[in-house]
Amino acid sequence: MRYYEPSGVQAVLDDILAEPSIANGVLHHAHIPPRAADFVPMPDWLDGGIRAGLESRGVTSLYRHQAEAVEAVRAGKDVVVVTPTASGKSLCYLIPTLQALADDPTARALYLFPTKALGQDQVAELGALSQASRLQINASTYDGDTPNPIRSAIRSAGQVVVTNPDMLHAAILPHHTKWFQLFEQLRIIVIDELHTYRGLFGSHVANVLRRLLRVCAHYGSHPVIVCCSATIGNPGELATLLTGRAAQVIDRNGAPSGERHILMCQPPLLDPAIGARGSAATLAVRWALPFLRAGRQTLVFGRSRVAVELMLTNLREALRAGYGPHRQIRGYRSGYLPTERRAVERGLRDGELLGVVSTNALELGVDVGQLDVSILAGYPGSIAATWQQMGRAGRRQGTSVSVLVAGGGPVDRYVVEHPSFLLESAPEEARLDPDNLNILLGHLKAACFELPFEPSERFGPTEAAPLLAFLGEEGLVRHATDDRWYWSNENFPASSVSLRAAAEENVVIIDTTPARPRVIGEIDIFASQTLVHENAIYMHESAQYHVDKLDWDERKAYVRRVDVDHYTYADRAVTLKPLEEFAMAPAPGATRVHGEVMVSSLVSMFKKLKFGTDENLGWGPVHLPEIELQTTAYWLALAGAAAGWRRADLDVALLGAGRAMQAVAAVLLMVDPRDLGLVSQVRSPHSQSPTIYLYETVPGGVGMSERLFDRHDELVHGAVELIGGCDCESGCPACTGPRLEADVDAKALALRLLRALLPPEAAERPDVASSGSASGRAGAAA
Repeated sequence: MRYYEPSGVQAVLDDILAEPSIANGVLHHAHIPPRAADFVPMPDWLDGGIRAGLESRGVTSLYRHQAEAVEAVRAGKDVVVVTPTASGKSLCYLIPTLQALADDPTARALYLFPTKALGQDQVAELGALSQASRLQINASTYDGDTPNPIRSAIRSAGQVVVTNPDMLHAAILPHHTKWFQLFEQLRIIVIDELHTYRGLFGSHVANVLRRLLRVCAHYGSHPVIVCCSATIGNPGELATLLTGRAAQVIDRNGAPSGERHILMCQPPLLDPAIGARGSAATLAVRWALPFLRAGRQTLVFGRSRVAVELMLTNLREALRAGYGPHRQIRGYRSGYLPTERRAVERGLRDGELLGVVSTNALELGVDVGQLDVSILAGYPGSIAATWQQMGRAGRRQGTSVSVLVAGGGPVDRYVVEHPSFLLESAPEEARLDPDNLNILLGHLKAACFELPFEPSERFGPTEAAPLLAFLGEEGLVRHATDDRWYWSNENFPASSVSLRAAAEENVVIIDTTPARPRVIGEIDIFASQTLVHENAIYMHESAQYHVDKLDWDERKAYVRRVDVDHYTYADRAVTLKPLEEFAMAPAPGATRVHGEVMVSSLVSMFKKLKFGTDENLGWGPVHLPEIELQTTAYWLALAGAAAGWRRADLDVALLGAGRAMQAVAAVLLMVDPRDLGLVSQVRSPHSQSPTIYLYETVPGGVGMSERLFDRHDELVHGAVELIGGCDCESGCPACTGPRLEADVDAKALALRLLRALLPPEAAERPDVASSGSASGRAGAAA
């Protein structure tokens, strides 16, 4: 199957499905027919110049959701627009902004985007639309790359300020007196990509918005808030949690869509005994090659930086060998320099690039033009993220193809074997906890630095005075004679609060190969321990670099170009210590607990793995400090269920049961599996009994562990069904996790332990007692 001339998407797909080695792995093929647009006439009140500008760009009427949104904003209502990718959500706030400025040139608007690239996209779009409308509008991006002289001009004359939450938090709100023109006349606040504001980041941003609205009230402005989001399960609730205000949900999509094929696949089975399958990355490359050779723009998503670099290398090599367009394939991920990422985005828009291999960095709405194919090497972790990545193909009508290739984990297997979970389930609910005390206190300090607190003023849902009194005891604020609270410390509080991570710094990667060393990228501290430790092979744009030195104190990694036949993989050793129990309840064979824990992780060694075969070529030590995370967890102390076990068997059973519970928890809560970590202890120092911990990987937690505590019975029963329903003989990566010892029946041991955690009536049910293969039944009888 080699194409060297352009061919249609449907023709390429038909040829791929005629290849048995690929077609046999397709578990589900859904065909979604095209949908016509639902148009509504332009509103009568719209300025004539804006109407003419829109018509000159081919917009003669609005989609229904656009019309509903602009009418609601006109009436002064907050809105949250929830429609798919490429449905024209940006006009829902661009039109009200232009109309406000046409009515009053002194009006101001503030646009918030989670990334710089999205902000730059919208400045260009707003500039083009305002020029077509013959309006003189000063719209500017205010981010870390904005030169100082331009910053001053934006503060004084910027009518539309486009920024991100980080800059609002650290550079705008603390200096609000320099921005009085913006805050006095602020009419519209836009929060785009609302669904990204969840977990730790969302909890921080909710507090930043509390501070923003507090400053607005001080200057006498009451702006309307327009939120835009990909499809999620609780858009209204999320908007209210973020802004503290109720919003009208607009979710009747009026945009057209082209014909779409959605395929769910799994790699071929290599060893039925252990359930081992081929690599998702390898199968994703096989799917991508025919489309690239046919000249169809294709986007391949990988779950990790390493996966992206490996797929990029394999695609380029395969195309080079077949004289294909290998120079038109690029990588895209965090760690690349901004100029590299902008070049890739521009190349996709202009058609200069045929293919891009990316992490979820391209999941958001950066304009990359019209793509034909999106291929996902592994389930992205949530329904919403899956549709975001699939939605990158067929953004502007025409036939498109989206392929989900299952990875080796149990969640991936569940999704492709239950297509209704993706195609029919409601998307996940985005969760955050803005009142997490660790987060709240940092922003309360920043808010007090910005403006003094009145005696009975609230910050969020609660009165601020008790928390301010606590800060007063530390000498950070003072209670003055006018009964107000003032900041009294020399420190700049916003600078000590990072919105996106517990660590504030990144590690800079410096290439020492040329005579003049150059920076080729940067990486967050947590990931740096596994990717740029000394003697690691770091991959960047499919080029290999050997890490000669990691200066941990200076946050610099020194690398040089190499050409080797392997890559490196470092793993973390994780330990956990409970700090406090919030809730405890008896359960069959165990005690279930919800509480606070301290998780410590240490990278101590790495492996060298051969390209293509993953053969282990050796190992080496890693000497780096331990990283700590204070968070919340749900755990099971199995004093009763584990009675009478041999220690070696119990160790295998705890790990297998824990991995199954971790996978089921991600499905039950509809969260990314990476949001939950697992630790199993044969004898916990805390409970003095065998214990399984599921902890949140977000500092302080965002409520997932409490929900697991409440849904304990569903969790255990789901784990029994997952393992019992697996086709493997004695445990595999898709149920109990990778097998550490070939002669141990991990499946039977895990099932035996889990069934002891079921209520007697559930354990006796026929579907539970007889679930699984022969080994599963042996586990029940053991």
